[in-house]
Amino acid sequence: MDRQPQEAPVVLVILDGWGHRESAADNAIRVARTPNMDALWQTHPHTLIQASGSAVGLPDGQMGNSEVGHLTIGSGRIVRQELVRIGHGIRDGSFRRNPQFNALAQRLEDRGATLHLVGLLSDGGVHSHVDHLAELLRWAASRRFSRVCVHGITDGRDTADHGGLGHVKNLQQLMTSLNCGQLTTLCGRYWAMDRDHRWERTAKAYRLLTEDDGNHHPNPGAAVAASYAEGIGDEFLEPHRFAKGALQPGDGLICFNFRPDRVRQIIRALVLEDFNGFSRPIWPSPLDGVTITQYEPGLPLEVAFPPHPLDHM
Repeated sequence: MDRQPQEAPVVLVILDGWGHRESAADNAIRVARTPNMDALWQTHPHTLIQASGSAVGLPDGQMGNSEVGHLTIGSGRIVRQELVRIGHGIRDGSFRRNPQFNALAQRLEDRGATLHLVGLLSDGGVHSHVDHLAELLRWAASRRFSRVCVHGITDGRDTADHGGLGHVKNLQQLMTSLNCGQLTTLCGRYWAMDRDHRWERTAKAYRLLTEDDGNHHPNPGAAVAASYAEGIGDEFLEPHRFAKGALQPGDGLICFNFRPDRVRQIIRALVLEDFNGFSRPIWPSPLDGVTITQYEPGLPLEVAFPPHPLDHM
């Protein structure tokens, strides 16, 4: 029997963070010794592709990231990313008309409960965007909520490590102009956005959200500035409480992080009855909540921007 010739295997190798730029200035890849990549480049066909902006479904000028890149590769097409979807909803007014947001508002109004807004204060566009929080506050002001508590998470990883102070000041100015909202807590993403089951970090953020005990710092901006003076940037900002406003049973929760991987742990701790990552002295159940995108199936929360199915994969 004649043997059929075997085809050579095709291997897709993805190097996260590997880019191409001719200039050697601030370019670690360019100045490093890379003999294997150099040989492949010289002996095989090659081309360059864009991994940011509109080429991967993001706004022009917006950097890509691992999730966006892998989704684009896996789907074989340009997929409009959540940052773009939500931004479009803000521009065309559908964000404020969102049925999940407004149904939550009606339920909270009926029982006089507090609305809590939780998420990353960042303009990096990787996990969240401050524009989405600003629009939530404008929507909340239009709905005349009796009380709105903002629980901010400072970035310092996808953005400059001292950018949080500017976001805090801008947020306070916006809330004052709207006469809506209070910055109740702040902590760095190191605590609130762990994704590797380092539960001691998540527990610290959980206690900040659910317990009113402890010292209240009188001034958010001064607290962040003092942290900077101690050499602690945004990512590692210690949990701070500025006013009473812990989550209570029956309160409303909107989490405005649109990327799910780093917000799942804290959300599970807040809403799942069978959660066992750490002991919860206080569990504010039931919470009535909405996540801006779907974090995982089965959470007892509504989703404002549900996933769009991708056909013909």
